[in-house]
Amino acid sequence: MELTKNIFFNTDKLIENSPIKLSYTGNLFKEDYDGKVFIHYGFGLNWDNVSELEMKKTDLGYQAEIDLPESESLNFCFRNSENVWDNNNGENYIFPIEKVCTDLIALDNDDLALSKPKRLRRTYMWSKKVRLAVYKLIKYVPKILSGNYKRKVTNEE
Repeated sequence: MELTKNIFFNTDKLIENSPIKLSYTGNLFKEDYDGKVFIHYGFGLNWDNVSELEMKKTDLGYQAEIDLPESESLNFCFRNSENVWDNNNGENYIFPIEKVCTDLIALDNDDLALSKPKRLRRTYMWSKKVRLAVYKLIKYVPKILSGNYKRKVTNEE
């Protein structure tokens, strides 16, 4: 998922307590830089737990994996080993982190009655036998009653 130009995540949403893979195809990648590129990141408004991680260069851009803690946002910028920065024109890259949904769904008594499993037939073979018997009754009983039923007779001489 691309949330902003040149930044891609392997997920639709950033959710707390989950790992993400981030891909970067910005200026440091476009300049075909052969040195190392790092992601400098922190969490929340105050950039808590600041870390820096070397990114791996691939054909799809520079990539890194980050574990998201419980926080309201992921903040990051990029730099290379020559101390050239890509910090979104001084505004840094900031993405919200969503809370894990822990809401429970309350069911009414009527809903509970509907959610009970229905009784299954005893066996598959039994149901096949019943279907065959019903088919024969529907097909042959009217013929027998009307007198139009003719039995196939083979002459074995």
